[in-house]
Amino acid sequence: MLRTLLSPRLMGLHLLTIGVLVAFILLGRWQLGVFQDSGRPHAATDPGPVAVGTLAQVGPQLSGELVGRKVTAEGVYEAGRQLLVADRRADVDAPGGNVSRDRGYWVLTPLRLDDGTLMPVVRGWTAKADDPAASAVPQGRVTVAGRLRPQQGTDSVQRRAEGLPAGQVQTVSTGELVNLWSGQQVRTGFVVAQPPSGSLAQVKIDPPVVGGTLTWRNLAYAANWWIFAGFAVFMWFHFVRDAVRTDRDRAKSPEMALEG
Repeated sequence: MLRTLLSPRLMGLHLLTIGVLVAFILLGRWQLGVFQDSGRPHAATDPGPVAVGTLAQVGPQLSGELVGRKVTAEGVYEAGRQLLVADRRADVDAPGGNVSRDRGYWVLTPLRLDDGTLMPVVRGWTAKADDPAASAVPQGRVTVAGRLRPQQGTDSVQRRAEGLPAGQVQTVSTGELVNLWSGQQVRTGFVVAQPPSGSLAQVKIDPPVVGGTLTWRNLAYAANWWIFAGFAVFMWFHFVRDAVRTDRDRAKSPEMALEG
Protein backbone atom coordinates (compact mmCIF):
# COMPACT_ATOMS: atom_id res chain seq x y z
CA MET A 1 0.00 0.00 0.00
CA LEU A 2 2.77 2.44 0.91
CA ARG A 3 4.51 1.74 -2.39
CA THR A 4 1.28 2.58 -4.20
CA LEU A 5 0.75 5.81 -2.23
CA LEU A 6 4.29 6.96 -3.02
CA SER A 7 4.19 6.00 -6.67
CA PRO A 8 4.85 8.82 -9.17
CA ARG A 9 1.31 8.77 -10.56
CA LEU A 10 -0.22 9.24 -7.08
CA MET A 11 2.38 11.75 -5.89
CA GLY A 12 1.17 14.09 -8.61
CA LEU A 13 -2.38 13.56 -7.41
CA HIS A 14 -1.35 14.33 -3.80
CA LEU A 15 0.34 17.57 -4.82
CA LEU A 16 -2.59 18.63 -6.99
CA THR A 17 -5.05 17.93 -4.18
CA ILE A 18 -2.99 19.92 -1.68
CA GLY A 19 -2.83 22.86 -4.08
CA VAL A 20 -6.57 22.74 -4.70
CA LEU A 21 -7.31 22.53 -0.97
CA VAL A 22 -5.11 25.52 -0.14
CA ALA A 23 -6.63 27.58 -2.96
CA PHE A 24 -10.24 26.71 -2.07
CA ILE A 25 -9.73 27.31 1.66
CA LEU A 26 -8.11 30.71 1.01
CA LEU A 27 -10.88 31.67 -1.40
CA GLY A 28 -13.46 30.70 1.22
CA ARG A 29 -11.71 32.77 3.88
CA TRP A 30 -11.56 35.73 1.50
CA GLN A 31 -15.31 35.57 0.86
CA LEU A 32 -15.94 35.20 4.60
CA GLY A 33 -13.86 38.33 5.21
CA VAL A 34 -15.88 40.23 2.62
CA PHE A 35 -19.06 39.10 4.38
CA GLN A 36 -17.79 40.23 7.79
CA ASP A 37 -16.57 43.59 6.48
CA SER A 38 -19.94 44.28 4.88
CA GLY A 39 -21.60 44.34 8.30
CA ARG A 40 -19.19 46.78 9.91
CA PRO A 41 -20.14 50.47 10.26
CA HIS A 42 -18.42 52.68 7.73
CA ALA A 43 -18.01 56.38 7.20
CA ALA A 44 -20.96 58.01 5.56
CA THR A 45 -20.68 60.77 3.01
CA ASP A 46 -19.62 63.94 4.79
CA PRO A 47 -20.98 66.84 2.76
CA GLY A 48 -19.88 70.41 3.28
CA PRO A 49 -21.35 72.61 6.01
CA VAL A 50 -24.81 74.14 5.68
CA ALA A 51 -26.65 76.73 7.73
CA VAL A 52 -27.90 75.13 10.93
CA GLY A 53 -31.36 76.60 10.44
CA THR A 54 -31.94 74.38 7.42
CA LEU A 55 -31.47 71.20 9.49
CA ALA A 56 -32.38 71.92 13.12
CA GLN A 57 -35.95 73.11 13.38
CA VAL A 58 -38.06 74.31 16.29
CA GLY A 59 -40.02 71.30 17.51
CA PRO A 60 -39.37 68.35 15.16
CA GLN A 61 -36.71 65.85 16.11
CA LEU A 62 -33.58 65.43 14.02
CA SER A 63 -33.74 62.61 11.53
CA GLY A 64 -30.95 60.07 11.68
CA GLU A 65 -29.21 61.13 8.49
CA LEU A 66 -28.70 64.65 9.87
CA VAL A 67 -26.79 63.56 12.97
CA GLY A 68 -23.13 64.54 12.71
CA ARG A 69 -23.61 66.84 9.73
CA LYS A 70 -21.33 69.85 9.42
CA VAL A 71 -23.19 73.09 10.08
CA THR A 72 -22.51 76.79 10.50
CA ALA A 73 -24.46 79.20 12.66
CA GLU A 74 -24.31 83.01 12.76
CA GLY A 75 -25.64 85.07 15.61
CA VAL A 76 -24.90 86.43 19.07
CA TYR A 77 -24.12 84.36 22.15
CA GLU A 78 -26.37 84.99 25.14
CA ALA A 79 -23.91 84.70 28.03
CA GLY A 80 -26.62 85.20 30.65
CA ARG A 81 -28.30 81.93 29.66
CA GLN A 82 -25.11 79.83 29.62
CA LEU A 83 -25.22 76.45 31.34
CA LEU A 84 -22.70 73.78 32.26
CA VAL A 85 -23.46 70.17 31.38
CA ALA A 86 -22.02 68.38 34.39
CA ASP A 87 -20.22 65.06 34.62
CA ARG A 88 -19.02 65.01 31.04
CA ARG A 89 -15.81 64.05 29.32
CA ALA A 90 -14.27 65.75 26.31
CA ASP A 91 -15.94 63.25 23.99
CA VAL A 92 -19.51 63.60 22.80
CA ASP A 93 -19.99 59.82 22.73
CA ALA A 94 -18.57 59.17 26.22
CA PRO A 95 -21.19 58.29 28.86
CA GLY A 96 -22.32 61.05 31.17
CA GLY A 97 -23.88 61.17 34.62
CA ASN A 98 -22.47 59.27 37.59
CA VAL A 99 -20.30 57.18 35.23
CA SER A 100 -18.29 60.34 34.51
CA ARG A 101 -18.84 62.14 37.78
CA ASP A 102 -16.43 65.04 38.37
CA ARG A 103 -14.75 64.38 35.01
CA GLY A 104 -15.55 67.85 33.67
CA TYR A 105 -18.19 69.98 31.98
CA TRP A 106 -19.48 70.87 28.56
CA VAL A 107 -19.94 74.61 28.23
CA LEU A 108 -23.41 75.10 26.72
CA THR A 109 -24.23 78.57 25.45
CA PRO A 110 -27.29 79.53 23.38
CA LEU A 111 -26.63 81.33 20.13
CA ARG A 112 -29.40 83.69 19.07
CA LEU A 113 -29.84 83.39 15.34
CA ASP A 114 -31.05 86.18 13.07
CA ASP A 115 -34.65 84.90 13.23
CA GLY A 116 -34.67 85.16 17.02
CA THR A 117 -34.49 81.43 17.76
CA LEU A 118 -31.88 79.95 20.08
CA MET A 119 -29.45 77.26 18.94
CA PRO A 120 -27.72 75.43 21.81
CA VAL A 121 -23.97 75.32 21.21
CA VAL A 122 -21.43 73.27 23.16
CA ARG A 123 -18.56 75.74 22.91
CA GLY A 124 -16.04 73.31 24.43
CA TRP A 125 -15.04 71.37 27.51
CA THR A 126 -13.54 72.42 30.83
CA ALA A 127 -12.34 70.48 33.83
CA LYS A 128 -13.58 73.04 36.40
CA ALA A 129 -16.91 74.77 36.84
CA ASP A 130 -15.19 78.04 37.75
CA ASP A 131 -12.78 78.00 34.81
CA PRO A 132 -12.40 81.58 33.51
CA ALA A 133 -12.34 80.19 29.96
CA ALA A 134 -15.95 79.05 30.41
CA SER A 135 -17.16 82.50 31.39
CA ALA A 136 -15.23 84.20 28.57
CA VAL A 137 -18.15 84.19 26.13
CA PRO A 138 -17.33 85.85 22.78
CA GLN A 139 -19.08 89.18 22.38
CA GLY A 140 -20.84 90.52 19.32
CA ARG A 141 -21.77 88.66 16.19
CA VAL A 142 -19.97 85.35 15.69
CA THR A 143 -19.92 82.54 13.17
CA VAL A 144 -19.78 79.06 14.69
CA ALA A 145 -18.74 75.95 12.78
CA GLY A 146 -19.37 72.49 14.14
CA ARG A 147 -21.34 69.28 13.90
CA LEU A 148 -25.00 68.74 14.70
CA ARG A 149 -26.13 66.35 17.41
CA PRO A 150 -29.61 65.25 18.48
CA GLN A 151 -31.02 66.25 21.83
CA GLN A 152 -30.32 63.92 24.74
CA GLY A 153 -33.10 62.34 26.74
CA THR A 154 -33.35 63.46 30.34
CA ASP A 155 -33.31 59.80 31.41
CA SER A 156 -30.27 58.92 29.30
CA VAL A 157 -27.83 59.26 32.22
CA GLN A 158 -27.73 58.15 35.82
CA ARG A 159 -28.25 61.37 37.72
CA ARG A 160 -26.79 62.47 41.00
CA ALA A 161 -29.06 61.72 43.94
CA GLU A 162 -28.38 65.13 45.50
CA GLY A 163 -29.03 67.10 42.34
CA LEU A 164 -26.88 69.73 40.64
CA PRO A 165 -25.99 73.31 41.54
CA ALA A 166 -27.84 76.15 39.84
CA GLY A 167 -26.65 76.78 36.30
CA GLN A 168 -25.82 73.14 35.65
CA VAL A 169 -27.75 70.44 33.80
CA GLN A 170 -27.16 66.75 33.26
CA THR A 171 -28.12 66.48 29.59
CA VAL A 172 -28.64 68.68 26.56
CA SER A 173 -32.39 68.12 26.41
CA THR A 174 -34.42 70.48 24.25
CA GLY A 175 -37.47 70.04 26.49
CA GLU A 176 -35.46 70.98 29.58
CA LEU A 177 -33.83 73.93 27.84
CA VAL A 178 -37.23 75.28 26.76
CA ASN A 179 -38.19 75.40 30.44
CA LEU A 180 -34.90 76.94 31.57
CA TRP A 181 -34.86 79.50 28.76
CA SER A 182 -38.53 80.31 29.21
CA GLY A 183 -40.26 82.34 26.56
CA GLN A 184 -37.69 81.42 23.89
CA GLN A 185 -37.96 79.32 20.77
CA VAL A 186 -35.24 76.68 21.01
CA ARG A 187 -34.15 74.66 18.01
CA THR A 188 -33.85 70.93 18.55
CA GLY A 189 -30.47 69.28 19.06
CA PHE A 190 -27.21 71.09 19.64
CA VAL A 191 -24.05 72.05 17.82
CA VAL A 192 -20.60 70.89 18.99
CA ALA A 193 -18.26 73.73 18.04
CA GLN A 194 -15.19 72.82 16.00
CA PRO A 195 -12.83 74.42 16.81
CA PRO A 196 -13.88 75.23 20.39
CA SER A 197 -14.43 78.73 21.65
CA GLY A 198 -11.44 80.57 23.12
CA SER A 199 -9.17 78.43 25.29
CA LEU A 200 -11.75 75.74 26.03
CA ALA A 201 -10.79 72.17 25.19
CA GLN A 202 -12.41 70.62 22.15
CA VAL A 203 -15.17 68.09 22.60
CA LYS A 204 -14.32 65.13 20.37
CA ILE A 205 -16.99 64.27 17.82
CA ASP A 206 -16.58 61.82 14.95
CA PRO A 207 -17.96 62.16 11.43
CA PRO A 208 -21.25 60.37 10.80
CA VAL A 209 -21.17 56.64 10.21
CA VAL A 210 -23.73 54.25 8.86
CA GLY A 211 -24.25 50.62 9.72
CA GLY A 212 -23.14 48.09 7.18
CA THR A 213 -25.48 45.68 5.42
CA LEU A 214 -24.45 42.05 5.55
CA THR A 215 -24.03 40.56 2.08
CA TRP A 216 -25.20 37.00 2.67
CA ARG A 217 -24.24 36.14 -0.88
CA ASN A 218 -20.57 36.30 0.10
CA LEU A 219 -21.19 33.92 3.00
CA ALA A 220 -22.77 31.50 0.51
CA TYR A 221 -19.72 31.88 -1.74
CA ALA A 222 -17.44 31.04 1.19
CA ALA A 223 -19.49 27.92 1.96
CA ASN A 224 -19.33 26.91 -1.71
CA TRP A 225 -15.53 27.09 -1.79
CA TRP A 226 -15.27 24.96 1.35
CA ILE A 227 -17.75 22.45 -0.07
CA PHE A 228 -15.57 22.27 -3.19
CA ALA A 229 -12.58 21.63 -0.92
CA GLY A 230 -14.45 18.77 0.74
CA PHE A 231 -15.37 17.37 -2.67
CA ALA A 232 -11.69 17.51 -3.70
CA VAL A 233 -10.77 15.44 -0.63
CA PHE A 234 -13.52 12.97 -1.50
CA MET A 235 -12.25 12.59 -5.07
CA TRP A 236 -8.66 12.19 -3.85
CA PHE A 237 -9.77 9.44 -1.47
CA HIS A 238 -11.76 7.77 -4.26
CA PHE A 239 -8.79 7.72 -6.69
CA VAL A 240 -6.32 6.56 -4.03
CA ARG A 241 -8.63 3.79 -2.88
CA ASP A 242 -9.09 2.54 -6.46
CA ALA A 243 -5.35 2.65 -7.08
CA VAL A 244 -4.63 0.62 -3.92
CA ARG A 245 -7.29 -1.92 -4.82
CA THR A 246 -5.99 -2.27 -8.38
CA ASP A 247 -2.41 -2.87 -7.18
CA ARG A 248 -3.59 -5.41 -4.64
CA ASP A 249 -5.55 -7.27 -7.30
CA ARG A 250 -2.51 -7.30 -9.59
CA ALA A 251 -0.34 -8.64 -6.79
CA LYS A 252 -2.82 -11.43 -6.07
CA SER A 253 -3.26 -12.48 -9.72
CA PRO A 254 0.16 -14.18 -10.20
CA GLU A 255 -0.25 -16.01 -6.89
CA MET A 256 -3.67 -17.31 -7.95
CA ALA A 257 -2.25 -18.36 -11.33
CA LEU A 258 0.57 -20.36 -9.63
CA GLU A 259 -1.87 -22.06 -7.31
CA GLY A 260 -3.97 -23.06 -10.33
